[in-house]
Amino acid sequence: MSDHHLFGNLFLSIGAMKAGTTWLYTVLSRHPELHFSLEKEVHYFYHRYVDSGLLSDKNRLQNAKQRYLFRFDPERANIDRIRQNLHWVSSYLSRPVDDHWYSNLFDLRGQQKYACDFSNLTAHVPAEAWPHIQGDCDKLRVLYTMRDPIKRLWSHTKFHLQVTNQLEKLDSWKPEDFQDFAKKDFLWDNAEYGAVLRRVNDGLPRETWKALFYEDLHADQRGTLKSIEDFLGISNFDYPQSLLEKRTTESVKVSMPDFFPELFAEDVSRIKSELTDLGFEPPSSWL
Repeated sequence: MSDHHLFGNLFLSIGAMKAGTTWLYTVLSRHPELHFSLEKEVHYFYHRYVDSGLLSDKNRLQNAKQRYLFRFDPERANIDRIRQNLHWVSSYLSRPVDDHWYSNLFDLRGQQKYACDFSNLTAHVPAEAWPHIQGDCDKLRVLYTMRDPIKRLWSHTKFHLQVTNQLEKLDSWKPEDFQDFAKKDFLWDNAEYGAVLRRVNDGLPRETWKALFYEDLHADQRGTLKSIEDFLGISNFDYPQSLLEKRTTESVKVSMPDFFPELFAEDVSRIKSELTDLGFEPPSSWL
């Protein structure tokens, strides 16, 4: 009988939305010891422990249609790559959506040390879920990234309005409109760094998780990437400089209104205090 657990070695990036996770995904996907499924954000653990409708048949079909089916050019596509992708889509659309379903999403993994899943929603699973997740792993490593709460909130606000074709609201909204919108759970929960870290810390041994700041990441990209590799126990990789300089999923460039930081000043002060209490010192650049 195999001594291996269902998920094997699993690396979860659960960083806040608009806090550098897509950049990390793009860079780390080049590492030869890391395996990524076709879908960057599977959201399985959020589906299992928070919202069981998230990965419904309809939602998975919609996602597969928009992202993976009929998006290749027969004149240019590599048939083996397309066949491999369709194999993954078949696993993604299979049922039931359970731990075996999740494990099968990584069945094309070769000798790479970790299966990797980058999902910001995983940050919101309850503390009691973490021991169950770890129990299905040979080795679990969790990375959480944080960014200046005000800059992250402004970026997230712009990004959401951009993808929902509502950018005109940036010019017409009053301060209270911005405040009401930013306080919606799907935006605001991403700013509650202390709450996330308390849940992770309550559910996992300290050596299994790592927290870092977006500002430190980009102040020393190679040094921070090395610290992540050391945390995972994998070799140090020489990433192309052009890749490190690349920016993805940037929202439209609109300056933050002068009144915006003051709307959330008390919340930011509380969040910074919570991080300090947990042993983390927020960057001095935070607003």
